[in-house]
Amino acid sequence: MATLKTSVVPFVVSATGTGTAQHLTTAGGNAHRFSTDAYPAFGGKDEAPSPLFYALGSLTSCNQVTATLVAKDLGIRLGEWTFEVQGDLDTSVLVGGADGNANFDRVTVRATVETDATEEQFARLVSETERRCPVTQLFRRSGLDYENTWQARPLPAS
Repeated sequence: MATLKTSVVPFVVSATGTGTAQHLTTAGGNAHRFSTDAYPAFGGKDEAPSPLFYALGSLTSCNQVTATLVAKDLGIRLGEWTFEVQGDLDTSVLVGGADGNANFDRVTVRATVETDATEEQFARLVSETERRCPVTQLFRRSGLDYENTWQARPLPAS
């Protein structure tokens, strides 16, 4: 087994399932459990979120975590976040077996965050978050059409 750099953190998930439903557990001291399923059109019962929803949700979550780290580096404060992410999926490959790419055709991220950042700091926050966020990089490097629009709102008065 290869030796990992000290800066590498392995993320491990185990899963069991039948049909389209799956139960997953994260490794580590605080094992977290979650489930996935699919829409009936994809053979599922829609009893848990689709893996595609988890993929889009991981994009919002990872952006927020990464931005929190970047904000600390920039010396700015962040407050409440709102995200809306849309992934446009042509299901002809997934469902119908057509030739082509089963990936999303397009993903649009719209984020709003309360911050005390200047306009210049906010632009840096957005660009550094996009560069440093592992999930953003998964989406960007996959070749889909990716739109990322962020808006700053002032922090509420303390």
